[in-house]
Amino acid sequence: MRKELPEHYYSMLKDLQAVDFVIIELTLYLDTHPCDAQAIEQIRQFSHNRMELARRFEAEFGPLNPFGQQAGCTNWQWIDTPWPWQV
Repeated sequence: MRKELPEHYYSMLKDLQAVDFVIIELTLYLDTHPCDAQAIEQIRQFSHNRMELARRFEAEFGPLNPFGQQAGCTNWQWIDTPWPWQV
């Protein structure tokens, strides 16, 4: 049975998607501008931010993907909430 999701679930997921978009765009940019120090610093900052956002999201709502499952879990949490692409 799926539980009711609070509003900040969607807000946090939207933040993750926005950071993912920026990281992908910076990656594409750096493919053609590999010496741009400012872009390298930005991707480092956004990657760190993404890891923190994902850690907080997964701590509260469970894994973002099936291989994010915690080793110490006693149940398969991946099915407890809507999958990220379902919202």
